[in-house]
Amino acid sequence: MKKIEALPAERVDEVEDFVDFIATRAHGRALVRAAMQASEPVFAKVWDNPEDDIYNAP
Repeated sequence: MKKIEALPAERVDEVEDFVDFIATRAHGRALVRAAMQASEPVFAKVWDNPEDDIYNAP
C-alpha cells in the first residue's frame, strides 16, 4: 500500500485498472469452472456408454 500511495495519481489509476482486470479474470474463470461442473452430469449421459468404453481403456 505504501508503494501505491507513493505513486503519481495517473499511475495509481493504472494499478487500479490492473487490479480490476485480475478480479474480472478470476471471476470469469470461476464462471467457466461452474459451467463445466454444471454440464458434467449432462455429458456423462452421452459419454458413459458401452460403445465408448474402448476410449476409457489405458
